[in-house]
Amino acid sequence: MQPIDVLPEAEFVGVRLDKYLQHVFPEFSRAALQKAIEEGTAAVNGKSASKNYKLRAGDRVTFTPLEVRPLEVVPQNIPLDIVYEDGDLLVVNKPKGMVVHPAPGNPDGTLVNALLYHCGDSLSGINGVLRPGIVHRIDKDTSGLLIVAKNDFAHRLLSEQIAAHSFTREYRAIITGHLKSDSGKVDAPIGRDVRDRKKMAVTDKNSKSAVTHYETLAKYVGYAYVRLRLETGRTHQIRVHMAYLGHPLAGDTVYGHPKRRELTLCGQCLHAGKIGFIHPRTGAYLEFESPLPDYFTQFQRSLTLTDDYTDKN
Repeated sequence: MQPIDVLPEAEFVGVRLDKYLQHVFPEFSRAALQKAIEEGTAAVNGKSASKNYKLRAGDRVTFTPLEVRPLEVVPQNIPLDIVYEDGDLLVVNKPKGMVVHPAPGNPDGTLVNALLYHCGDSLSGINGVLRPGIVHRIDKDTSGLLIVAKNDFAHRLLSEQIAAHSFTREYRAIITGHLKSDSGKVDAPIGRDVRDRKKMAVTDKNSKSAVTHYETLAKYVGYAYVRLRLETGRTHQIRVHMAYLGHPLAGDTVYGHPKRRELTLCGQCLHAGKIGFIHPRTGAYLEFESPLPDYFTQFQRSLTLTDDYTDKN
């Protein structure tokens, strides 16, 4: 691409070069711009400059915009349940059993394969790559809502909301047993399980803070139907926290011990039912809900309510 010359306005005197370029090119993340600067794509007054160079009055900045590379994943015509879509983002209702990202063992048939086909030319570069921006993930066997950014601008601002814990993320689950208190929160850090690196665990070693709020909605013989709200978003957070309390999710083959009747679930009984966020471009608060899917309600109907059942829906 052709180099672009820009003369920073007076308000940017003293501002770092990478921060200024992000103002000029909001479609790229600061990390992507920093990498580009390190590769020699930027100059100040005709000379190479570092990412932390502070602009001076009269400086002329020359920058070659990043080439957007295609993602090496094949677009596939896979049906998607699109709850909302505009030029910056979309909200997808992911079915149970669908993997989000291609990986060894799951090279195709993923949500990303489907999104590349669906979005087509509406995608722009995210960190220099033509791809959908998965702002947050849900596990293969978890169903429900997730947000996808179509450009770096939306991806960056949505990710900032995730980091600030300002997203609304509410789940429904069937857990084994009954919680001691009908409502409360789990505040316990999560990190890699030192005994099994494929699993997460509540631990003080190399962990991050994790907070989950819970409320029992109904009690069954041997099970409970609960609403869970994430304050943070660690890997497998709900599954780990419920197992930590001694009440793993029904059907969870990693953190629980499924009973014979749970095997029909083919994985944990967990649904991302509500999501809310501030739209990165309009500033409006958007909130979406997804009804419980069939696998969830069918298992729920197979359970027997207890005498102290109270419907809090």
